Amino acid sequence: MFPRQTTASLLWLAAIAAIPVAGYGADAPSERIEIAGDYRYAAHESEPVDEAKALACKEAWRLAVVNSPLYREQTASVIDSALLRDLAYTLATQHVQDGQTVEQLERGRTVSCRVQGFLPVEESTRIIKTALAGGPPSAEWLDQNRVLRIVSIREDKSGTIVVQYEALTRLDWIGTHYQGGLRESADIMVDFYDDQGILLRTDRYPARRTSAGDDILNPGSVAMLKIAKPMAAKTYRVWLVK
Repeated sequence: MFPRQTTASLLWLAAIAAIPVAGYGADAPSERIEIAGDYRYAAHESEPVDEAKALACKEAWRLAVVNSPLYREQTASVIDSALLRDLAYTLATQHVQDGQTVEQLERGRTVSCRVQGFLPVEESTRIIKTALAGGPPSAEWLDQNRVLRIVSIREDKSGTIVVQYEALTRLDWIGTHYQGGLRESADIMVDFYDDQGILLRTDRYPARRTSAGDDILNPGSVAMLKIAKPMAAKTYRVWLVK
């Protein structure tokens, strides 16, 4: 979790250079590109140095993503600055591989941070396209088994997780309630994690259209599940039993 950004003025003195290790065609799912960035920040006298250093590294990672050829190409036509900023932070904090802080300097009240790492091409492209389409921020949350397909996942301002899913076969709850295998396959699973990425708990939710539950979902029926995220949970994963 990044520290709170203060009202101190930011001094942008350095941009980044992001160099691809190789091309990134869709036919090479194991490829990744190297990203690197640096950021310099002039803090106010009242601002803690540790907070200023953390902010400098946070922005260095964001710029490393933003200036990568993969990110620039996928977001070239997008003008929603808030969406692009959130997307860059998502990639920087959750999907960078082998990331490291190369250099961190302090000269008076000015701090700087230089970072480098790798972005997986196929995964990052999928996440960007999904986010720009208005879906969940992480494409691996989408899932499918023999009876259900997770269509989209989003979190509203109240912290409620909204899962949209589609029935792939007829789900008759009068008939399937006693059939353990199918009953399990027709449940939606959610793992909740704390800010350290440690699993807090896993919950199981029946795939029903309303809170009361419809008796029948026919193939192609799209339904909605709303889940209250626990206060201690920082991240989560929605999945289906295979």
